[in-house]
Amino acid sequence: MTTDEIVQTAHALADAAREAILPFFRSAGMRADNKAGTGFDPVTEADRAAERAMREILAARRPQDGILGEEYGATRGESGLTWVLDPIDGTRAFLSGTPTWGVLIAVSDETGPVYGLIDQPYTAERFEGGFGRAGMQGPQGARRLATLGARPLSEAILFTTFPELGSEAERDGFAAVAREVKLTRYGMDCYAYALVACGQVDLVIEAGLQPYDIQAPIAVIEAAGGIVTDWQGRPAHQGGRAVAAAGPEQHAAALEILSKVAG
Repeated sequence: MTTDEIVQTAHALADAAREAILPFFRSAGMRADNKAGTGFDPVTEADRAAERAMREILAARRPQDGILGEEYGATRGESGLTWVLDPIDGTRAFLSGTPTWGVLIAVSDETGPVYGLIDQPYTAERFEGGFGRAGMQGPQGARRLATLGARPLSEAILFTTFPELGSEAERDGFAAVAREVKLTRYGMDCYAYALVACGQVDLVIEAGLQPYDIQAPIAVIEAAGGIVTDWQGRPAHQGGRAVAAAGPEQHAAALEILSKVAG
């Protein structure tokens, strides 16, 4: 394996996902199936088409690697590497026509993600991290990614996707952090993690995540100088609860509160 080969393959996957998804975005008559037994957990043909397109590329270029995808599950590999794919992270946003969803692509070994992409096809923004890379490309050109660094919680900007975060205890933990920050915003899905990496946001706090929700953000944010752990300060790449921070001061202050949440 060469890192260049991995990077080139990841970008090819992101390009293919863009091509598969964009014809569906804001299209007339777009429909979604509900994967949830209760509540609403949508999946669209755009989700499925994007993951199929990425899997076809991996079958041709990296047949020895494993795959873990949201829509088509796990495929075992022999190389020790696994591609972790979320074809549309933020399908609710996608259905609503808001450009805060994204394509998440990570490459992981037994320790967790070693490289990742967060791609927003509609705004043509791509955030990359790992193998010594930390950069983004978009309408304003290319630039290096760097988080805000350390600053007090009282100056921090905090994001989460859903106000009704997780359990009642988890919601109370989030609310306790929110009371200490300067600004709290909701509903950004994976785009909030990209904003941490590019120096706009201090914290993202979430619960109930799957591995494919968090592994690409971990790679990108850590490459940009940030920190991603669970609410106890442990590795977060298996999903569950996560806190992503722009610097050690915000991270420590959030953990001081979140680590007391039961469960």
